[in-house]
Amino acid sequence: MPKARSHPTGAGKSSFELIDSAKLFRELDLKKGITFLDLACGWGIYSLAVSEIIGNDGQVVAVDLWEEGILSLKNKAVAKGIQNITALVNDASHHLPIDHASVDVCLMATVLHDFVGDHVERDVMKEIVRVVKPNGTLAVLEYKKTDGPPGPPKSVKLSPQEVDKILSSYGFKQERVTEVGPNHYLQIFIKSAYPDPAGNRGD
Repeated sequence: MPKARSHPTGAGKSSFELIDSAKLFRELDLKKGITFLDLACGWGIYSLAVSEIIGNDGQVVAVDLWEEGILSLKNKAVAKGIQNITALVNDASHHLPIDHASVDVCLMATVLHDFVGDHVERDVMKEIVRVVKPNGTLAVLEYKKTDGPPGPPKSVKLSPQEVDKILSSYGFKQERVTEVGPNHYLQIFIKSAYPDPAGNRGD
């Protein structure tokens, strides 16, 4: 595994306080006992919230290259007595220490634009294809493509159409797009149960 960078792109920023989190979780419709992947989790705020929703029989896997964020998440989980979160320092564009086709729901919260900017989205998507179950869910939270803060410059932000173009080439079918705050949208995709055009299998 590559050595973790002290401050990867986007590290330390969180969208959680900027969105309607209650609406986001209603849209995700998370079930008890599922396996949830919080990819590029940052501080792990989404992971902490999801851990309660899916219960002790569920499993949250939180992955980030940012050591400080992962350490903070581990400490908070211990302090709260949470035992269903596994927090890992790992580069999402490299092999994830997660079993093939084991994830029910994967969330990328305001990170896809960073992967695109770093030119690693292809490697990230190949790993997502590998770990998400057939008919599993990939949820992408992104900034609306508008001028000004919050978020990166407009030229870096991704529209729903741009996200769909990226993900559809890996066998993910868009189910819906929902506004989850004045500056954010949530895009829900379902993974095909059949081999995707990139040659990865989901069965």
